[in-house]
Amino acid sequence: MMLLCVAFLFTSCAEDRQQGAERVGSFPLQEVRLLDGPFKHARDLDVKVLLQYDTDRMLAPFRREAGLPKKAEVFPNWAGMDGHVSGHYLSALAMAYAATGDEECRRRAEYMLSELAECQEANGDGYVGGIPGGKTVWDKVRAGDGAAVSEMWVPWYNLHKMYAGLRDAWLYLGDDRARGMFLDFCDWGLGVIAALDDEQMELMLDTEFGGMNEIYADAYAMTGDTGYLDAARRFSHRKLFDSMARRIDNLDDMHANTQVPKAVGYQRVAELSGDSDYATAAEFFWETVTRNRTLSFGGNSRREHFPSAAECREYVEERQGPETCNTYNMLKLTEGLFRMHPDSRYADYYERAMFNHILSAQHPGHGGFVYFSSARPRHYRNYSAPNEAMWCCVGSGMEDHVKYGKFIYSHSGRDLYVNLFVASELDWEERGLRLVQETDFPASESSRLTLTLDRPERFALRLRYPSWVEAGELSVRVNGREWPVDAAPCSYFEIERRWKSGDTVEILLPMHFSVEAMPNVPDYISVLYGPVVLAARMGTEDLEGLVADDGRWGHIASGRLLPLDGAPVIAGTPDGALAKLQEAAAPVDGKPLHFICEGLFVPEEYRTLELEPFAGIHDCRYSVYFRCDGDAE
Repeated sequence: MMLLCVAFLFTSCAEDRQQGAERVGSFPLQEVRLLDGPFKHARDLDVKVLLQYDTDRMLAPFRREAGLPKKAEVFPNWAGMDGHVSGHYLSALAMAYAATGDEECRRRAEYMLSELAECQEANGDGYVGGIPGGKTVWDKVRAGDGAAVSEMWVPWYNLHKMYAGLRDAWLYLGDDRARGMFLDFCDWGLGVIAALDDEQMELMLDTEFGGMNEIYADAYAMTGDTGYLDAARRFSHRKLFDSMARRIDNLDDMHANTQVPKAVGYQRVAELSGDSDYATAAEFFWETVTRNRTLSFGGNSRREHFPSAAECREYVEERQGPETCNTYNMLKLTEGLFRMHPDSRYADYYERAMFNHILSAQHPGHGGFVYFSSARPRHYRNYSAPNEAMWCCVGSGMEDHVKYGKFIYSHSGRDLYVNLFVASELDWEERGLRLVQETDFPASESSRLTLTLDRPERFALRLRYPSWVEAGELSVRVNGREWPVDAAPCSYFEIERRWKSGDTVEILLPMHFSVEAMPNVPDYISVLYGPVVLAARMGTEDLEGLVADDGRWGHIASGRLLPLDGAPVIAGTPDGALAKLQEAAAPVDGKPLHFICEGLFVPEEYRTLELEPFAGIHDCRYSVYFRCDGDAE
């Protein structure tokens, strides 16, 4: 059942396929198993953390709003958004079961569905919400007052999480009960917006509404009912959509994570309908955010908003750097765009964000989640704890680390894409093909693929040529023999042949240093080795709130801001920084991807500063951007 669900939900309609563009399919999570490495560690830790949460407290807001007897107390943190993390939690449990087979995750998900079904039945109209007093406001919207949603804290955003949770319970568990609950909830939403004219709809959409357009597009994919597709278009919010469709960047000072889910919905409408305006809107949004508004580790925004070009220097002044939820949603958008157009630049961004921002946003010991990753030199990040600190980035974080297997591989017809170099095993049951990828990349610069097939078969294996491997340097051997690589960086190349069991492919991925300037701030640069962002530890002074409590602002690392003039500086110009880095960097024995850069940094106390992967730096202050000062030479 699950395989059919996945195939149907992510299949484009006939009109779209007839346009002749290549479409790429995703593999179900249960067909991709992670092998030992940092991503498997993060996934397994995430499952452990998920099972520490009190499920009845997750359900308490829904029972309260349905008028059912209390079983547990609601979580006090972020009161007014009661229930928003619960939908993420249901999604994460379903994904965790698909990714690992953990029976307790399945049991908890099924328990949640049973309780939520009771709430939906008690509500009597398909509603499944935990918003305090929400029904009163929904009645106002139903009567034609779109602006009434501003009386609550982002209500559609809140509900979107439970919509997604129910969809994912069907998608990853194959639970038909969840499908029915999801569609009944969608029908409730159709009734709420039915009386809104275009003006009232736009007034309603001025309040953050998550990915409701994506939800209704998915309902259309599940049923073929065009009424749901019409609703997805109604949730498009013309203020953003019209600009993006005309390739006009109007994102300055907009709340970032309000906008990204809208673009995810544009992509889904385009994927399912073939609408070129929606495709343009999604693609241009991705382009302008990744090219002009994204930091080196893949995140975007400061104080939750997109800065203008003139305001980008605030990245090095603010404690509130990129928000993890933004990158969670940018990766969803990237996956969808790749399904429509399998371009290596999508995979390059996905790798950068996953290996650096997402992996770094989970504490590798206790498993807490990060909200803001500060780009201010010598600041730090803090973490959530189970059953406290119920932030939005806790909810998305629950999902982030159980779905690492989603984008490692893709397929198009009989051909297979290898998008990411992650230790993993693909079991393509439908094709009788098993592929094992053995690698400890990025700690080493290679990966080995071994294929097992039920019978010999001819198809193309499409391997990514990353943008960070220089032209002519990628090396591939098939069964020990050199294979010609007729491709350039930031592309895919094919190995088409008749494959048989036991065939091997060895890929050599030479990595080099590079530097990237902060967007619109050319005197601050970040250092990379291959796709890995390198940073420096800056001590443990005043890490106030390192593990957050239930306070309203506990997601902000509130310790003292240390003076910028005490941070390490690269002596020289940005143009000369790379040459000096290449000359100065020396590997640290026994510590992969750690480098001592003697003489690169000033003042003298930083002469032997050690750079290491940003994703591995926790429980301390750090610098991920460094100012270049030609006068300091």
